[in-house]
Amino acid sequence: MVESSTNAVVAGIDLGGTKTTVVLCRRDGSIAAQATIATPAREGGAAMSAAASGLVKEMESSSGLHALAVGVGAAGVIDQKAGVVTAASASFKDWAGFRLAADLSARVGVGVVIDNDVNAFLRGEMAYGALIGCTDAVGIMLGTGVGGALALNGSVFAGPRGAAGEIGHTPGFGALPCSCGQQGHLETLASGRSIALRYTERSGRAANGAAQVADFARAGDPHALATFDAAGRALGQAIVTTATILDVQDVVVGGGVRGAWDLIEPPLAKMLEHNMPVSGYPLIVHPGSLGGSSAVLGSAAAAWESLAHSPELANTMKVGSSC
Repeated sequence: MVESSTNAVVAGIDLGGTKTTVVLCRRDGSIAAQATIATPAREGGAAMSAAASGLVKEMESSSGLHALAVGVGAAGVIDQKAGVVTAASASFKDWAGFRLAADLSARVGVGVVIDNDVNAFLRGEMAYGALIGCTDAVGIMLGTGVGGALALNGSVFAGPRGAAGEIGHTPGFGALPCSCGQQGHLETLASGRSIALRYTERSGRAANGAAQVADFARAGDPHALATFDAAGRALGQAIVTTATILDVQDVVVGGGVRGAWDLIEPPLAKMLEHNMPVSGYPLIVHPGSLGGSSAVLGSAAAAWESLAHSPELANTMKVGSSC
């Protein structure tokens, strides 16, 4: 990313269950300032908003810059238009129903746009990362769970209820219980939590997360190798199904389990090779290129997009026309 000559910045916020990261970001994606604090998830929505806004103000004061707008990528199901968190996991107190955009805007004094954190991840990769120039894509986050996002015609598509692209909760992958309370979802095979559970079921040996199972696999453990083979094949099946329905060619994968890409990619690639979309165009799966910064940069990109109507920002960054 090339250093910008302007001091115009927006704030991007990645508001997760354990930590909150804020960047002051220029239009070209270069970061003027960045900081991270613990998320007070058990103290409620107002406390989380106050912590995030406080960090924005601290960074503005120390840098001498002022954010023109704020974008937030938050955990949970988000109603973008209303600026409300509509559903959240039990790890958050008083998060579902919280009017995050209005509350945060009142605290920072500028406009705020919010979105799901996986949508922010996809937007970040399209604006500044592996999918620069793409207009249609699927984003997948392999972490504790499996999150999904969808972009069509150059814009992230959230759907009427904010849940479009949630590939992790597509059925057809056996009958194992999912974290959402249903059964047989992709997440039961491909999430970090599930990879550890499935390995323990196969081997009778406890594993401290997917990273340790990956270490076992690289050392030749057949149970660990079989666990990643099942995860990769399931992920490939879900990708082919989604891409065939939507006629999307590009997929970007991020998240903590991305660290085991050398184990997931071979069975995934084999599944894609033997299940070509009816369009005849091969699917291209891109590892995310922004690492842990995808969501926070995607939030910043959303803030810049929200300012596009301003005459002085007529040349605002836009997603490209083709991949």
